[in-house]
Amino acid sequence: MTVTSLKKYKGSTYEAELDGARKIYLHADIIADFGIRTGLELDRGELRKIIYASNYRRAFQYALHLLDYRDYSCAEMREKLVKTYKNQELCDNVMDKLRDIGVINDKRYADRLARRLVETKRYGLYRAKREMALKGLDKFTIEDSLSLFEDCTEENLAYLLERKYSRLLTDENDRKSIEKVKSSLVRYGYCFDDINRAVRNYFECADDLQQED
Repeated sequence: MTVTSLKKYKGSTYEAELDGARKIYLHADIIADFGIRTGLELDRGELRKIIYASNYRRAFQYALHLLDYRDYSCAEMREKLVKTYKNQELCDNVMDKLRDIGVINDKRYADRLARRLVETKRYGLYRAKREMALKGLDKFTIEDSLSLFEDCTEENLAYLLERKYSRLLTDENDRKSIEKVKSSLVRYGYCFDDINRAVRNYFECADDLQQED
């Protein structure tokens, strides 16, 4: 087949017409890399290489665009790419390049996510593990990142009881309200032993303050 027309389309994109009928749209870099010009003869194999290179470039640029707005895990980014470009081999190759240049890094992503979940959202380690697994992170990466925050449980529970649940904890004999708080903290990802200890400490501190008054 022959490139019968080559003209600028939008920005850095060119419109290449093949045999006076089929049109493909290629970035200027692809035009230069393959020496595409009017009158160029192409066989099907060469055309497939050009289209693959064009799609690879688009997918790579799309990934960089997404990363301008937030971090992604490898699994999340691959899912985005496959959904858009429908070519698993191409997307795997793009992912390889993203990892090679360091813009996708599951360890770095996991460390940042663990910090946000535990220190900002005040999730317990069980909830944090579930949330991180939903991002496609593997078990060992998750455990390694969360190991940095194992000592946050007591502080986080005390914070939540004081800032979020104090209105329900006015009477240590009000079992209904206390159980409601405990159930909520289980959903936050804390174990029963830690919750019971934290609630006990909360009321002990409250009693101490009352005695001082």
